[in-house]
Amino acid sequence: MKIDRKNLIKRHCPKVSKVEPLSPLSVGNGEFAFTADITGLQTFPDSYEVPLGTQSNWGWHSTNQPNQYTLADIDFQSLETYGRKVDYPIYPGTKPEAYHWLRQNPHRLQLGQLSLLLYKENGELAHLGDLEAINQILNLWEGSLDSEFKVQGESVFVKTVCDPDADRLGVSIQSSLLRKGRLQVMVKFPDPDVCSDEWEEATQLKWENSGRHSTTILSQSNHSVRFKRQLDLDGYEVAWEWSEGVLKEISEHEYILESGDIAELTFSISFATNSPSVSEFEDIVYQSKEHWEAFWLNGAAIDFSDSHDPRAHELERRVVLSQFLTAIHSGGSLPPQETGLMYNSWFGKFHLEMHWWHAAHFPLWGRTQILEKSLEWYRTILPLAKQLAASQGYEGARWPKMVGPEGKQSPSTIATVLIWQQPHPMTLAEYSYRANPTKEILLRYKEIVYTSADFMASFAVWDEAREEYVLGPPLIPAQENHKPEESINPPYELEYWKFGLDIAIKWAERLQEPISSKWLNVSQALAKPPHADGVYLAHEQCPHTYTRYNHDHPSMVGALGMLPGTLIDKAIMKRTLLKVKREWDWDSAWGWDFPMCAMTAARLEERELAVEFLLLDAKKNTYLANGHNYQRPGLSAYLPGNGGLLTAVAMMTSGWHDSELDSPLFPEDGNWNVKWEGLKSIL
Repeated sequence: MKIDRKNLIKRHCPKVSKVEPLSPLSVGNGEFAFTADITGLQTFPDSYEVPLGTQSNWGWHSTNQPNQYTLADIDFQSLETYGRKVDYPIYPGTKPEAYHWLRQNPHRLQLGQLSLLLYKENGELAHLGDLEAINQILNLWEGSLDSEFKVQGESVFVKTVCDPDADRLGVSIQSSLLRKGRLQVMVKFPDPDVCSDEWEEATQLKWENSGRHSTTILSQSNHSVRFKRQLDLDGYEVAWEWSEGVLKEISEHEYILESGDIAELTFSISFATNSPSVSEFEDIVYQSKEHWEAFWLNGAAIDFSDSHDPRAHELERRVVLSQFLTAIHSGGSLPPQETGLMYNSWFGKFHLEMHWWHAAHFPLWGRTQILEKSLEWYRTILPLAKQLAASQGYEGARWPKMVGPEGKQSPSTIATVLIWQQPHPMTLAEYSYRANPTKEILLRYKEIVYTSADFMASFAVWDEAREEYVLGPPLIPAQENHKPEESINPPYELEYWKFGLDIAIKWAERLQEPISSKWLNVSQALAKPPHADGVYLAHEQCPHTYTRYNHDHPSMVGALGMLPGTLIDKAIMKRTLLKVKREWDWDSAWGWDFPMCAMTAARLEERELAVEFLLLDAKKNTYLANGHNYQRPGLSAYLPGNGGLLTAVAMMTSGWHDSELDSPLFPEDGNWNVKWEGLKSIL
């Protein structure tokens, strides 16, 4: 029986009747997103604990000028690497100004704040407490945000929708307050600079330093205006077109649209680096409906409505909302930041070790074309990745960790010594090929796959006494609380190294090209993942089995689950997983750790354990009313958790490559009735 997809999606549309300080709602298209409060715009931003963002994939700024500092301007630390020194930009050293500037720049911009000005009968500006009968619905099926409320008995209806093909909003406002002159629309533009070395303190919009940027009217008519924004050497334009009204400049960066004798005001506002185009509100609504209906009908679907387990409805809600959120925040031409296009985390930069968690689910849910948008970006930064590898004495391309759109690595006490992002683009390319097994795909991503493998083979070191290849030191495992000079052979990285090299070997075979002997040698002779006391260790020189190191990511379990575990003993991994469940400090874990453990349980065919991990009652496994994965104050949106959830559910439903599942890997206690369509198996 086919799934009623419209009903499936509609029953999980978020509905809001009061301010949810951690859960504002967003509309977007993968390249651009707008996050609104209960009015459908950004009228009461101070009532939310997270910034209400207007962000894009092109909107970046460098304070003063690009390349004011480069990595040549900071101190490097030399780490002993099997008889030679390799330099890493780890600590501020004697040049903290350059170090922090490089971490902060370029930073993603907040493009503008769009809000309502609501007035009471006595002429005073209405505050949040003056709003009554609040009713807001995010219509997932159509991609629109429908907001309704009253001010002193007067109803206001606002529809907010994002153009699926442009960085453009369409807005309709219906209210008798328009005719009475008690409702206006305001746009204002914030300061561009980062004001703190700590990203958590730099997320809020700033308005005090108006001299650091300029807003100029390029053209104006009775129904439109075009602004030019200039921020040091960076700039962009904003086009605003409305049905009826008069524009007034309030200050250098603040403009108000006063409506006339009308019952409905419609407008569109577009953002672009130059020459943004406008569109009719009705056209944006139509295009959004067409786009989102196709999105929900053409991808995969899973329905838990016939299940009796009390956790099933919440799991279905998380799955539906995660599909929407990853599409609008993680579905663009750049790997996303953890908070997507809501607001800045880590100065708006993205972390490439998270890209798998953001994007691997897209091909599993029948949406490979979304993955390929950001996968293409690796081809643009390949020269820089080759330079990075060569500067450290390695072959091939070494992918950085914390980067902006240009692909330059940021200095960091941790990021520069991580390695587990290295096989990600190879794995994502393999997913692309499996969805479309053509020579064209092989040729498109061949250089990414081959150069990644060249670095990996070069990074591994032959240990003559052991007669095997080892990884590190120096490195920091995915569990980031270990010293780089002490860490050797973390299980997850060992397994992922073999997995990635084997992908490169397969690609050479498919293309009937010579296979690198180094790839073969390293793949076949990697060290075995270390274990002690019957469980896998964080790395070979970690002396404790989770008594001191039971926090952050339990990444050793990822060697079987996220990965096929060709180097893994399943009995040892089962003991490891059970010990992790009992003894891990889950408040210190991160959102993707829970689906990672669920995938490990699924590979072990521990069905109930997989569900327990997926829905574990833990602070960082919280999914808010808007569907975002909460982590901690200041980080209420964490998209790797949403992406990981979708990957785990796909795996628990359709298994993995070469598995022979007769039914989904949910408990066989009669309480789970899972209907699904179109899901693909994990590698």
